[in-house]
Amino acid sequence: MKKNLINTMLFTAVLAYALAGCAMDPDTDTPAVTVGTAVTTEISDETTASDAGNKIEQLSQNLSSAVSALDTASVFTDRDLSNTPDLSKAKTLTVSDDAVLEITEEGVYVLRGTAKNCTVKVNADKSAKVQIVLDGVSITNSDFPAVYVVSADKVFVTTAEKTENTLSVTGTFRTDGETKTDAVIFSKDDLVLNGLGTLNITSAEGNGVSSKDDLKVTGGTYTFNTALDSLEANDMLAVADGSFTFETKKDAMNSESYVYIKDGTFTVNAKSDGVQGNVLVQIDGGTLTINSSEGIESTYVQINGGTIKINASDDGINASQKCEGQTPTVEITGGDITIVMAQGDTDGIDANGYIKVSGGKIDVTAPCMSFDYDKDAEYTGGTIIINGEQVNEIPKETMGGFGGGMRGGRGGMGGFTKPENGEMPEGFTKPENGEMPEGFTKPENGEMPEGFTKPEGGFSRRGQSGESGEQSGDGSAKRGRSGGNTDKTRQSASIGQGEADGAA
Repeated sequence: MKKNLINTMLFTAVLAYALAGCAMDPDTDTPAVTVGTAVTTEISDETTASDAGNKIEQLSQNLSSAVSALDTASVFTDRDLSNTPDLSKAKTLTVSDDAVLEITEEGVYVLRGTAKNCTVKVNADKSAKVQIVLDGVSITNSDFPAVYVVSADKVFVTTAEKTENTLSVTGTFRTDGETKTDAVIFSKDDLVLNGLGTLNITSAEGNGVSSKDDLKVTGGTYTFNTALDSLEANDMLAVADGSFTFETKKDAMNSESYVYIKDGTFTVNAKSDGVQGNVLVQIDGGTLTINSSEGIESTYVQINGGTIKINASDDGINASQKCEGQTPTVEITGGDITIVMAQGDTDGIDANGYIKVSGGKIDVTAPCMSFDYDKDAEYTGGTIIINGEQVNEIPKETMGGFGGGMRGGRGGMGGFTKPENGEMPEGFTKPENGEMPEGFTKPENGEMPEGFTKPEGGFSRRGQSGESGEQSGDGSAKRGRSGGNTDKTRQSASIGQGEADGAA
């Protein structure tokens, strides 16, 4: 039995197993993944998926705070980050109608001109690095990618300085043999977007840019108008810098693996998610303004910096089980985060596992739930504001908009003081001799007061349609949500707008 000793950080194990759970290619090169405290685990060739998942789960529980999920130093190469191409040996290609410009050798190629139904096809050796420099080019196709990478080690699509470039596909994509092409720029291998110019991408029926391997963006100005995902990667989607405007009927940024944002300016209008990564979303910086159904979604969401403003109609930030072997977690160590939620059954920050806050500023405006979590919450640093009031703890559960019980942080009863010796709170008077307070009339013979009707079947314990309330051993409420699984314990809360007396 061959044994592989993995001396790395938690997320190395998490990522390896999670990628396997998401049916990722095991031969794909991915950057190392690290977490603050080094741990060592041994996984053999005979380790089952269940055993691996249990080991990863145990490591997750033992690790209290992650510094960085990704080893970010290895994400971008020097050439990835270079926005000025070396044109000393470049070849010039001019686009034309109904043409296929095929690139079969490594090198730098400058693309110019205007054309319809023209494709730049890269079909080079697996070790070749190809750079396509867009120098004021415009391509409009009806059903096939403008740039199509069949084979290469890595392809760079670079916008020349002070140029504007436009790539569009107006109809439904057709296949290439067994390959389902579905993006204006479609690549089977690693793809890098960079440069100092502007690229406008329109996809009437599909994705904007899609890589079946890694997709990185390190510079340039981009506008997307897409029916499906604007930026899509099968493996890593990483952004070092750039300016982005997204109009999409699906996701702005989507990865089957993980998303890393180091910097950049993002304006997002998305029908579905602003940012989604199945395994991990890590944000270290940048300015993101997101209007979407869900703002940021992954199994593990880690925010270490940046300015993030989210207007959402479902969840602002959501950690859900998108890959096996990893507990859904939202971890916030820094950044300035503002979340404004729509009316209805919405959550500001929702985790099907844990919420951990150790830094940054979080300002949530939520008519329903500000925080919602299944397992537990930790609050060890930073600032949390809910509906205009600063709180000392992450809310656990409220009813009817009151900021009642709190949990997972620093403080006591969330602004309420328990009466001593059974006395009534200040401002309240206990009725004498069991009499009704002034203005109230005691019903006779147990009858309902005039104008009131007793509901059929009696009164429920909580009096809320679609929910039942029972008290658990630790005093927390268990609730079943209408339309969902009613046997699932859920710890959730918000503080109603204008009812901040429950906030400390």
